[in-house]
Amino acid sequence: MVAKAFIDTNVLLYLVSDDPAKADRAEAVLREGGTVSVQVLNEFVAVARRKTGLGLADIRTILAVVREFCAVVPMDLDTHDLALSICERFGLSIYDATIVAAASRAGARVLLTEDLQAGQTMAGVTIVNPFAA
Repeated sequence: MVAKAFIDTNVLLYLVSDDPAKADRAEAVLREGGTVSVQVLNEFVAVARRKTGLGLADIRTILAVVREFCAVVPMDLDTHDLALSICERFGLSIYDATIVAAASRAGARVLLTEDLQAGQTMAGVTIVNPFAA
């Protein structure tokens, strides 16, 4: 079974954005469902606390909604090893490569993100910017 689109942290962060158009688009993406990794959840917590000043109670509420709509995949050594290969082959940071690796191992064909080159395919996963016109 192929997983729905894998959703990167930056898409989820727009849920709490001051940009109404991007917040609405992020909400629509979330309603369609998808897959995230534990790394995505952790990154969301770190950035939301630092950049938006949200408290943990509010962050937990948002994450509960994310978990309602998205499957969550764990991190493991196989994902890490694939990430190292992706990092080496495509020149990505280990963090971006781990997102791609998690998407690939989850069976997702699409990674929704603003952070990587739209249209590029890595490890069987095609990058799509959900905010592009």
